Amino acid sequence: MDLMRNEQEQQDIEQFKAFVKRNPGMIKEVRNGEKKWQDFYEQWVLLGEDDPSWENYKQIDKKSNTKNSNSKSNKQWMKQMSEMVEKIDLNKVEGHINQLNGAITNIQSLIGQFQEVKKQIPSKTQHVPHRNPFQYYRD
Repeated sequence: MDLMRNEQEQQDIEQFKAFVKRNPGMIKEVRNGEKKWQDFYEQWVLLGEDDPSWENYKQIDKKSNTKNSNSKSNKQWMKQMSEMVEKIDLNKVEGHINQLNGAITNIQSLIGQFQEVKKQIPSKTQHVPHRNPFQYYRD
């Protein structure tokens, strides 16, 4: 009995795939995140292939599609950006900024210490007169 049910489900899925190929507008809506395949499948099972609501998903005119694709791609980009921003944990960002600030402060302090040490050490060139290494002494 389960084998027969699995075969029927497999046939239904194949029929749905063929239906999707005849209605490419569905693919665009799923890719844009407007609907999910499960929603389309349930609608297909309930309404059947002859329902007038499927007319919206038939082959789309390419001229109108280019205008809509730019606005849809902009909308999709904005949606992705907003989803990324929603996923950001502001507490972690603040923690990383504080760590970076502490590291910068430590580096500045080290540079200041090195400068102080450099000022305290007398320069060898100041105390030792410059001699020409190739100077010959006369007898």
